[in-house]
Order: sequence, then C-alpha cells, then structure tokens
Amino acid sequence: MKILVTGASGTVGSALVPFLTTGGHSVTRLVRAEPKPEEVRWDPAAGQIDKAGLEGHDAVVHLAGESIAGRWTATKKKKIRDSRVQGTRLLAEALSGLARPPKVLVCASALGYYGNRGEEKLREDSGAGSGFLAEVCQQWEAAAEPARQKGIRVANLRIGIILSSVGGALVQMLLPFKLGVGGKIGSGQQYWSWVAVDDVAGAIHHALTTESLHGPVNTVAPKPVTNLEFTKTLGRVLGRPTIFPMPAFVARLALGEMADELLLSSARLEPGRLLASGYKFRYPELEGALRHLLGK
Repeated sequence: MKILVTGASGTVGSALVPFLTTGGHSVTRLVRAEPKPEEVRWDPAAGQIDKAGLEGHDAVVHLAGESIAGRWTATKKKKIRDSRVQGTRLLAEALSGLARPPKVLVCASALGYYGNRGEEKLREDSGAGSGFLAEVCQQWEAAAEPARQKGIRVANLRIGIILSSVGGALVQMLLPFKLGVGGKIGSGQQYWSWVAVDDVAGAIHHALTTESLHGPVNTVAPKPVTNLEFTKTLGRVLGRPTIFPMPAFVARLALGEMADELLLSSARLEPGRLLASGYKFRYPELEGALRHLLGK
C-alpha cells in the first residue's frame, strides 16, 4: 500500500515507518517543515494542507499531536486539544474532498477517553469518562467524522501507556529506578494499561489491513497491571529496589493536573476488538516487554 503518515518522527511514528517500509509498503510523511521528497506539507494550526499531495494514497495513519508531558498550563492544554482536534478535522475534511479518497484512516486516540475508572473493566463500548483528557479524546475521535461520512473506514486507536526505549513514560522513569529510588505512585492500586511500542506499530498495521475494524479499538496489552505491579516488575528487570514511594500530594505538587489524570488515574482496558479480529500480541506480558525494550 501507499500510506500517508502524520507524526512520523514521534515515538510511535519512528517505530511504525520502518515497520511499514520493511513490509513492502511505501510511506509519505505529512510534515510541518519544508517538505523533502516523499513528504507533503501541512500546517494544522493555520488550517493549511497540500491537498494535491494527499491524492493517490491507499491509507492514512494520523499520529500527530502536542506532547502531553509536562505541567498543564492553560496554554499547554490549548495546544494539546487544538493539535489533536483541529489537526484531525483538517485532515479528515481534506481526505473527504479527494477525487480518490483513501480506503482507511487509522487515527490515534488514547485511554484517557475513559477517565479515572478504578477497577472497572473497560471495553470499547464502555462510556466516556470525565476530565480534560476524556473531553479531548471525545472531540479528537469526533473530528474524524468528515472521513466517515465520505465512506472512509476510520479506526480510532485508544492507545495505552506506550513503553519504548527511545521516548515516552518508560524513558522518564528509568533514571530514578536505576538509581534505586523508584517506587509506587500514590496508593499504587491504580491500573496502568500499557502496550509495547512494537505492538502499537503491529496494531496499526493490523487495523490498516483488517476491514472489519472500525470505530474505537483499545490498543493495550491484554494484561494491564496496577502501578504497584508495574513498579515491582520494572525494579526486578533492572535489579534495583523499589522502596521509595511518591505520595500523591508530591506528584500533584510536581505535575499539577497532569498527575491526577495520568499517574494517579486508573484505567483497566481490555483489547477486545484487536483480539477478536485475530491480532497476536508480540509482548502480552509486562516483564517480557520490559526485558525486550531494556535489553535485560
């Protein structure tokens, strides 16, 4: 297939593009900088996109969005929301106006859709939660509607906590754990629905090629763990103690609202649609995923 990818330089995109090209597909990157060969330019903030450059693609993978890491000021939250909602709407509207639209749009979303839900098992038909990220995810998914209306198959991948050796949550956690000062966050009972970056790339490819997949798709490993289990497993893989907990109030002092919505929030997702459609996880168990990513 000829596949257009946004966010190709991010944590997922940098794993996905080689995965696709080694599989025989050709990839065009949608970029904000001056485009090179095999690139097409867009500027989501300005509402600009090179529509001619979008023609002739069989599929689109939309991963672009402002990083959610860091303290959430009003300005940061606006960037998080606008980059996802405006960018997705701009892309979906442009694709719907093409002479030959792509057959499928795989669009990133996130587990934040469900909000803080304790021990409740969350399937794709579970309702939306409350909070900033839940609102953003609902608007983000809805922004792809122009593509759906055109008859493009749209899959919204509600991606969990991505484990990667080159970016994201795991890299930020490594230093304190390697120094032996890692530990649970808050009560440690909150569920972290994680997924290895290799499986995110695999799930995207699966969604591109599986015609029965559309709408929300929980993109998480089949065995979510509590933060306490995650902490103990990471310590075991690194051979370090995990006896220095971070109390909830310390997390809130350091990170504000982000601490409540990301670190202290509990989301116990099940990848029902991926499993039902035949996807086989490369790393279904946390310890195996961590050992692979960290070379342990």
